[in-house]
Amino acid sequence: MGPIKDKEKKDHESTKIDINKDVLYDIVKSHINDMVFIMRLEEGPSFRYVFANEPAKKYAGLQNDYVGKSLMEVLPKQQATNIHNQYVRLLEEGQSITYQDELICPEGERLTNESIVTAIEDKNNSIQYVVSVTRDISPLIYEKEQLQSAKERYQAIIDNNLDAIYVLNVHGEIIEANDAALKLTHYTREKLLKVGFEKLFTKENEVIIKKLVTDTINGQSMTIDFCSLLDTNGKECFTQVKSIPILVNGKCDGFYAIVKDITTQYKQNETILHMSLHDQLTGLWNRKALDEHVSRMITLMEKQSGEFSVIYLDVDRFKIINDTFGLQGGDEFLKRITTRLKKLTNSRSFLYRQGGDEFIYVLENESSSNTERFVQKILAQFKEPFCYEDQEFYISPSIGISRFPKDGYDAESIIQKAFQALFEVKEKGRNHYRFYESHMELRFPNYIMMEAHLRRAIEKEELFLHYQPQVNLSTGKVESFEALLRWNNRKFGFVSPAQFIPLAEETGLINPIGDWVIEKACEQIAVWRNKGHVNVRVAINISPKQFLQDKLIETIGHYLEKYNIPPTSLEIEVTEGAMKDTQQALNMLLKLKHLGIYISVDDFGTGYSSLNYLKSFPIDILKIDQSFVRELQQSKKDEAITMTIIHLAHSLGLEVIAEGVEQEGQVQFLQQARCQKAQGFYFSKPMSASDIEKQLELLH
Repeated sequence: MGPIKDKEKKDHESTKIDINKDVLYDIVKSHINDMVFIMRLEEGPSFRYVFANEPAKKYAGLQNDYVGKSLMEVLPKQQATNIHNQYVRLLEEGQSITYQDELICPEGERLTNESIVTAIEDKNNSIQYVVSVTRDISPLIYEKEQLQSAKERYQAIIDNNLDAIYVLNVHGEIIEANDAALKLTHYTREKLLKVGFEKLFTKENEVIIKKLVTDTINGQSMTIDFCSLLDTNGKECFTQVKSIPILVNGKCDGFYAIVKDITTQYKQNETILHMSLHDQLTGLWNRKALDEHVSRMITLMEKQSGEFSVIYLDVDRFKIINDTFGLQGGDEFLKRITTRLKKLTNSRSFLYRQGGDEFIYVLENESSSNTERFVQKILAQFKEPFCYEDQEFYISPSIGISRFPKDGYDAESIIQKAFQALFEVKEKGRNHYRFYESHMELRFPNYIMMEAHLRRAIEKEELFLHYQPQVNLSTGKVESFEALLRWNNRKFGFVSPAQFIPLAEETGLINPIGDWVIEKACEQIAVWRNKGHVNVRVAINISPKQFLQDKLIETIGHYLEKYNIPPTSLEIEVTEGAMKDTQQALNMLLKLKHLGIYISVDDFGTGYSSLNYLKSFPIDILKIDQSFVRELQQSKKDEAITMTIIHLAHSLGLEVIAEGVEQEGQVQFLQQARCQKAQGFYFSKPMSASDIEKQLELLH
């Protein structure tokens, strides 16, 4: 090759390099934040630096004299070898490759890079240069790892959740489900994904489930508190369903359906509801059910212009049976009486146990003449003797009758008029019946006189308190008492609380009497504390009417301060009936709790039973009614109910006290059931404060 041709060749190469530089600088401008390396290919092959932008020089630690140096001269041997191998791969595979590697910066920071390596050829298709554009992808990898970790944690929550969780698409089709969902429905995973979500539930619930699906897809979280689900075997369980939309860029991409099995809670609630409306001894409807049913019947009869009768029955001289055979014998007679009375019930005649030896029939849409014929059938049930302990006993009933709408327009009036007619029968010789007449209202001289005496009972110092110990079933110690009101009247003698308490509530006297009880209990606590008994707590029964008085909080606070006793030494017992007005009851209980006193629910299971108030109200103690305790050794149902109440209380963190404990077997059952405390004649009858101190030596 001559000199001229050599010169032309060099000029041509120089121009070619310049053109390539322009192209390469355009690349640099386009990737200004990335690391850009340009390497010249030489025989060997070897690669020498031609250009590196500022990010490249910074992260690779290149000095100013890097141009013209090889990879091996600039980089650590291992790193240079790795890059060299990738460039060689480029020569073998084509014009562009991608690879990842790690770069340790001079400062020691470890980076993960992704490089795109491109070959630049001359006109003869010979590779002259290698261009490497390298980007730090460490943040992307970290973010991906975090997302994967979050996904795994979230998936673990779903997979290990005890509630059934279904993932549905925007068409309401199940696309995923956890193991709990399979266990609840007994479907295999494959079959479950082929079943429409609404088909998991009973037909009665299809409409509300479809609405839940529609509303959730529209972006709303939904809840169905009660919904019946059927498993593959057709077995029904009761569930709560919640839905949560899955939003992607503001649009619903499906949703989660969380299905909670509430069968156990539902059955417990049903048990407690049954307990609240039924008499535990006879299984009949109780007074609470009577009030509700009569009120509903009044509404129905008003619409139909109909009428009905209330028949109030009392067993004559039943006290003699109790005195002769004891409470257990008396209860056995009541069961046998109930068996006969139930023979007369049908779709239009309903039987209730009012309490004690009193029963009530309600006859729907019956005339006076038909009612009279029905009463004759009742009397006929008592013509045959009752056999007990191989002896025959003849028992007779007294019956009073009232009629709607003739004798009243509300449940209380109708029932009261029937009782007034019954009172007339008792006065006139028993063992017959009478319809209510207006003049019978004058036949209550004893009640009128009793009210007059009760109004002056505090003034005449006829009221006093007895205290019944509450025994810790684990330790045998007594740390709390229930204060029980007693009345010794000069005319009537000792009057049963069952007689004068309802009268006090009816006349409004319960408020001043209740205030008196609070003061006397606080005063007695102060006396005991001064004698060194600082751990004693006294429980006071609060009437529903007194419970709703705003001044109750002020009264209690006043006496706590007056007698300088801590709030924790006082316990307020409220009945379930006092909590019918949920919001008002909650406000009052919160105020009481703010004072620092203990709160207990008395006679649990016999009134307004609801699981809802147990979880919402600030309650410390449940007291199991004695009607359940009495039958513990004879009734498996009462054992189951008592066990349910104890377990329910424990699950809610509440203390349990059993009332009316009279036998050792009852104590053993309650101990095995982990009931904390008990009170009753087995341990001690209610006594005066002085008798407790002198005779039992319980306070220490």
